[in-house]
Amino acid sequence: MLIDSHCHFDFDVFTSQRTAILRRCDERGVQHIVMPGTSPAQWNTLQQLCEHNPVLHYGVGIHPWWIDSVIGDGVPASEPPHSSYFRRCERFREALHAHVAQPSCIAIGECGLDATRNIPLKDQVAVLEWHCAIAVERQMPLIVHCVKAHNELVQCINKFSGLTGVVHAFSGSLELAQQYWQRGFYLGVGGTITYARAAKTRRAITAMPLESLLLETDAPDMPLQGKQGQVNSPEYLPEIAQELAVLRQVSTADIAVATRNNTLRLFSRLAC
Repeated sequence: MLIDSHCHFDFDVFTSQRTAILRRCDERGVQHIVMPGTSPAQWNTLQQLCEHNPVLHYGVGIHPWWIDSVIGDGVPASEPPHSSYFRRCERFREALHAHVAQPSCIAIGECGLDATRNIPLKDQVAVLEWHCAIAVERQMPLIVHCVKAHNELVQCINKFSGLTGVVHAFSGSLELAQQYWQRGFYLGVGGTITYARAAKTRRAITAMPLESLLLETDAPDMPLQGKQGQVNSPEYLPEIAQELAVLRQVSTADIAVATRNNTLRLFSRLAC
């Protein structure tokens, strides 16, 4: 039985096919799907989807792509933006805590850093620190997005004792993977490993302890080799597990058992 630790199954592209996809997931052994939160406007939709299907679970967070549209407006010109972003996040605390009280809410995030966006990293760090503080306070794991800002991410998580989580769609070096694992962060393994050109990531994932890895699709994004240009789906998670088994020279059953146990260990509410 497999668990998709990162899937945007609430996105509109799945609306007309959601029931059929869930049926195929069940047939293929995908037992649970974790849907990350990206914006407060989306959190209620996630909760409602979970209420109708026990296979689904969710997180609450503000994705770095949507920081400005959610909390960046109206920052006083006399005040550096990063000094007020943390405070601006606070207006969502009550709503966030209401969701955290729901049994289907199992994580904080998706949050993180993305150097390809126009928002200065110091502003993104302020928002990430808000997520980190709540994750420690509520003893919940983070779902982290990071693009070209790994040094800043490591520096940020070093500030918080007891913080744990997953770096989703990991695509870095073995050294970077080890840094995250040493700090209590698992690595999300997705369709990237099905591409031969992703040699660095494939080597890192092969060398890391199996206990450090989670499976994910990031659907509808991150399509597998041979499915470029198509909508990705959680039903393809077994193919990622198979590729990981080939890379590590173990059975797919071994991968399924280990990654399932890892995911249950991180997302402890899933085990309840």
